[in-house]
Amino acid sequence: MTTFTAVVTTGIYCRPGHAGRPSPRGVRLFPLAASAEVAGFRSCLRCRPYRVAPSARGLGPELVCHAVQLVLDGVLDEGTEHDLGARLGISARQLRRLFTQHLGLTPDQLARSVRAHFARRLLDETDLPFAELAFAAGYGSVRQFNRACVEIFRATPTELRARRRVADRLAADGGLALRLAFEGPLDWDAMLDYLAARAIPGVESISAGIYRRTIRIDGDPGVLEVWPGGPGHLVLRAHLPRWGGLLHVVRRARRIFGLDADAETARRHLGADPVVGALVRARPGMRPPGSWDPFEAGVAVIASGPDGPAEAAGILGRIAARHGTGVPGLTRLGLTHMFPGPAVLAAAGPAGLSGLGLDAGRIAAIGRYAQVVTDSPAQPGRVEHFDEFLDVVTRADGVSEPTAQGLAFRFGRADAFPASDPALLRGLAAALGRPVTPAQAEQAAAAWRPWRAHAAAHFYR
Repeated sequence: MTTFTAVVTTGIYCRPGHAGRPSPRGVRLFPLAASAEVAGFRSCLRCRPYRVAPSARGLGPELVCHAVQLVLDGVLDEGTEHDLGARLGISARQLRRLFTQHLGLTPDQLARSVRAHFARRLLDETDLPFAELAFAAGYGSVRQFNRACVEIFRATPTELRARRRVADRLAADGGLALRLAFEGPLDWDAMLDYLAARAIPGVESISAGIYRRTIRIDGDPGVLEVWPGGPGHLVLRAHLPRWGGLLHVVRRARRIFGLDADAETARRHLGADPVVGALVRARPGMRPPGSWDPFEAGVAVIASGPDGPAEAAGILGRIAARHGTGVPGLTRLGLTHMFPGPAVLAAAGPAGLSGLGLDAGRIAAIGRYAQVVTDSPAQPGRVEHFDEFLDVVTRADGVSEPTAQGLAFRFGRADAFPASDPALLRGLAAALGRPVTPAQAEQAAAAWRPWRAHAAAHFYR
């Protein structure tokens, strides 16, 4: 757990390890930057703690951690504390009491801080006009944005932008460049290897160490490009039709690369294991990869066959070419289409999926999956709705438990373990020195709970 240090005499809070050597009697510790802000402290101008990606790990009881993660994922952007409490099975009053007891703030105060910190990073890293920046960060008006900056950072947006350093601004050759901060090591080459093996032709491409993909923003095309930017951060360059909802785009982009995974705790848990321990010690930066869209990932899991991920990637590329929306002018980037949404594939029927390399069983399963997702109120692309999404789709005829585990793995669930995946079985067999069945893999994986996805990432490698 990251602990922020606040010095009573200065009224300033800092990132871990940056508070100098104040008297212990004059120091207060806070689990979140937002907690320090609610207590009346302002962020340090040197270490800029608003750049630390907030985490829900180790903040208290499991219910509190789960609630914090939902807030970080944006559940309060369009809902209320009452809605959040209902999802957790408690009242809004009980929810606020738990937050105040363990974190020193309410869920709404945490959500406001997360939004303000994102806006502050946009002030540092971009030249967006204030009106566009406010909209991108989720504010309803410039006045609301100004008020939040003064409340949390004790300065206006104009004053905050004037303070940025020369190196803060990320120059972009078109698009908007932003930093994606993360804690601990990240094995970028291993992450790219995994994504490259599963990249959908025309929808995703990887070249010269850069990951690119097309995305859909309210029906219109966009493009994301991501590459290593320096110690502790990746660079995201977003080409979007509009900046509204940028906060959600950044959250989903982070999920692709597992930037919010608790890699350090998983490494400590798995490091001494006789099967996976040597792999963990050799590559401490391995993280479970994710995906942009769980619907797209689910189609990939259903389409997978015994020939491994390349087979499924080819099938999805043909699906995108036949049913996806073309995106002109991006062939130099290796991008040509957006992947079709669930309603399109549900309407296509078996005839629309024939001749693409799928057998009748997989064609039927993809059709049922697409129809269930189309009919579901859960939004498949939004992180905060994923649990409902997974619960809904697993009720679909033909969507098995192995499919659900594969889908959960591709969307960053720490304990997911797709034991039936041939690629994972081959990796585990190599580690054990003998062939392994799915049942045996499940049995072996029991020792790796609750970090089975981190172990699986090593076996995929």
